[in-house]
Amino acid sequence: MKKLFIMGNRYLWLALCVCAFIPSMLDASSDGLQRINVKKRALDINNIKAARKGDKYAKRLENRLLGLGDPDADADSVPLTNYLDAQYYGEISIGSPPQTFDVIFDTGSSNLWVPSSKCIFSIACYFHNRFKGAKSSTYTKIGDQLQINYGSGSISGFSSKDTVQVGDLCVVDQDFIEVTKEGSLSFVIGKFDGIFGLGFKEISVGGLQPVWYNMVEQGLVKEQVFSFWLNRNEADENGGELVFGGVDPKHFIGEHSYVPVTKKGYWQFDMGDFLIGNQSTGFCEGGCAAIVDSGTSLLAGPTVWIFSFNINTYIFLVTTKLLCKFQTIVTEINYAIGAEGVLSSECKTLVNEYGDMIWDLLVSGVTPGKVCSQAGLCFSSGAQSVSSNIESVVDKENGGVGDSVLCEVCQMAVIWMQNQLRQAETKEAVLSYVNKLCESIPSPAGESVIDCNSLSKMPNVSFTIGEKLYTLTPEQYILKTGEGIAAVCISGFMALDVPPPAGPLWILGDVFMGVYHTVFDYGNLQLGFAKSA
Repeated sequence: MKKLFIMGNRYLWLALCVCAFIPSMLDASSDGLQRINVKKRALDINNIKAARKGDKYAKRLENRLLGLGDPDADADSVPLTNYLDAQYYGEISIGSPPQTFDVIFDTGSSNLWVPSSKCIFSIACYFHNRFKGAKSSTYTKIGDQLQINYGSGSISGFSSKDTVQVGDLCVVDQDFIEVTKEGSLSFVIGKFDGIFGLGFKEISVGGLQPVWYNMVEQGLVKEQVFSFWLNRNEADENGGELVFGGVDPKHFIGEHSYVPVTKKGYWQFDMGDFLIGNQSTGFCEGGCAAIVDSGTSLLAGPTVWIFSFNINTYIFLVTTKLLCKFQTIVTEINYAIGAEGVLSSECKTLVNEYGDMIWDLLVSGVTPGKVCSQAGLCFSSGAQSVSSNIESVVDKENGGVGDSVLCEVCQMAVIWMQNQLRQAETKEAVLSYVNKLCESIPSPAGESVIDCNSLSKMPNVSFTIGEKLYTLTPEQYILKTGEGIAAVCISGFMALDVPPPAGPLWILGDVFMGVYHTVFDYGNLQLGFAKSA
């Protein structure tokens, strides 16, 4: 699907961490649940490997095949790292004897992959643990060539089978991908070796069986449920917990509220209105498709958006084609919370030069989809105004695509003005508002930065899920690293696409999951949310 890697100038290091991945370690306990505890302290790979040497792993596998319990289960808790509240990752083992890897537990994808010893031309592989099939007695090479595309790059490799150990759970004959090529700097700097998908099989590349499916089919879990608790308290050594087979009541308050999964693939559900402060934004009033994704650290909105104007049931499709992926909705949100974007000069130029014309066209009754073409900023295709993206000889000689840029910005401005017209605002007030929104257009990677001193003045934001409001405070939806003049704060909202037919989708990542304990109920196809403890 994606994974959220933010690339952006001096914020690159923090941004690369904003890929929210879920770490862990399993604790066996008397309640029959399998826990993955995430602790915030340095990860000592050498000690971990040393502790797992000998025949402990072989004994567990033998007990698993004989249907016996694990006599050493209480020693299976391993401290892991929560990096900047942006990367959560944990340890698994593959093969016999075990080879250990740090992975993201990702509900937004379904494949398990780790770097292969045959990965020799990608620099990222040399910075991470690589799987050596020849050293595993339970290894089988399948050999199907596979590729997965993420928002931050792609990986490719071949399919294999082996035994996979996740804490105290030993999964036999598990499909996974041995990666031979990692095509992004993000994978070089990432703190993780691979990704452990927890999505549905419908989105598994190559149709490989996800690990979770085998956990269920092999009778390894008490209930067909897994749950996440992500600790956002950086001072706490315990960074979080992933429980296979149930929930841990210590990590949530009250009862979970459940909503049905509306489409298998991602963990998808219907989301209602989005509020800034106590005021409706009008977005998602008629419902939006959304997913809960532990592999994305921020809250993401689509750059392709279907927006209803209630004008003769007219549907206006806004599609941004720029590298910066201008995002109409997220820009309004970032403006409301005071986040500043980049690449806003074209937007301000449009407001200054064409704002009056756009206003007059809207007021005169021109349908929003035709405004930009009548203003001469876009070519018209049917009933809809679209960017031509055709370069003339003059454009090529000048090296510019300015007309295309103005067309895209015009489409955004039409939506913003239309929203303000509904509130009976004056032309001066509307143009002033749109001009300010221009300052909050996200950067090419989609993120926006914010003044760390302004958190106390920022509003709460709320999502409507199952007729219930789930509220985030500024302290909860802003990612901060460093102190004093070295402090950097990034808005928790960014633009990120899930292309059709799966998208567009809203993505509730770790920023949301850190506040709300989340239950992924596979048996009943539902999601549960409760305030984290």
